[in-house]
Amino acid sequence: MREEQSNVRPTRLLALFVLLAIVVAGTWYYLSHRPRGVGDTLTVYYTKIDGTTLGNLSVSLRPPQPGESASEHVRNTVLYGAVQAVAGPPSDVEAIRFPPGTRVIDATVTGSTATVDLSKDVERQAGGTFGENGEFKALAFTVTGIPGIDAVKVTIDGQTLPTLPGGHLELDEPLHRSDF
Repeated sequence: MREEQSNVRPTRLLALFVLLAIVVAGTWYYLSHRPRGVGDTLTVYYTKIDGTTLGNLSVSLRPPQPGESASEHVRNTVLYGAVQAVAGPPSDVEAIRFPPGTRVIDATVTGSTATVDLSKDVERQAGGTFGENGEFKALAFTVTGIPGIDAVKVTIDGQTLPTLPGGHLELDEPLHRSDF
């Protein structure tokens, strides 16, 4: 009887080990192959006053609403992220900011490119190349931080401009993180 029990223990132990390995492998596969969706927070970037360093804030996102498709949720997240990037960090944080009055009119998503339409107030940037690069770096990093978005096309009052009036930053092509 004792010999039978000693043979059963290694068999049970082996079965338990195999079952554990299957659970671990299944969990890894599920987590690594599930589609990337928008999470429950968004990182909003801002360019620090030195013009090169990025700071960031984490803001909460609302979950998808009943009846809201995945593409609508991504578009709404892009719109919210763009609004947060244009608003910038709290006023006590030193950062390069969009000109006062600049607002996000709309946002759309086509494939992996988001289009953010800004008001004409953005044309009043007084900081030249330094200011333009700082504000658009923050916008590009914020929006491309959203899963599935790789580039940001910026329009001004619905129009694609080759540059802002200062001529420093080209806006006729989508912006990528690597542009900064």
